Amino acid sequence: MTYRVCFVCTGNICRSPMAESVFRARIREAGLDGLVEVDSAGTGGWHEGDGADPRTVTVLGNNGYDSEHTARQFHVSWFSRLDLVIALDAGHLKALRRLAPSEADAQKVRLLRSYDPAAGADLDVPDPYYGGMDGFEECLEMVEAASDGLLAAVREQVEGRAA
Repeated sequence: MTYRVCFVCTGNICRSPMAESVFRARIREAGLDGLVEVDSAGTGGWHEGDGADPRTVTVLGNNGYDSEHTARQFHVSWFSRLDLVIALDAGHLKALRRLAPSEADAQKVRLLRSYDPAAGADLDVPDPYYGGMDGFEECLEMVEAASDGLLAAVREQVEGRAA
């Protein structure tokens, strides 16, 4: 049975596609690519059908990650097929939990940086959209730092299903 993870930010062109690409690479490296499905979406549909922001594409490419992406909006019906919904900031977390049709679905929503033990109290990945390349590079650093902890949590869930 496939374990499904969806990363969610506002427009699905900066943070969530970056997290999707990084985590998909981590899943491949861990040999879990046949067991875990990774995708992303936005809380809104403003950019639906667009590719990732060119700065996201550049930062991902410069760091060896795939950047093929088409933006889409998160739909409440997806909760039933997802195991984990990863919000990139507290606003997304709140919006997604409000959308959740049940308490069990609301519990599937987690903040990405909650998987980074060094993150401290500020668990938001800042939106780099209105800034320069340095914001996109900082975003990638935060995503990479949280991805190891997220991978460990997902691996535990996947292995628990196989047991």
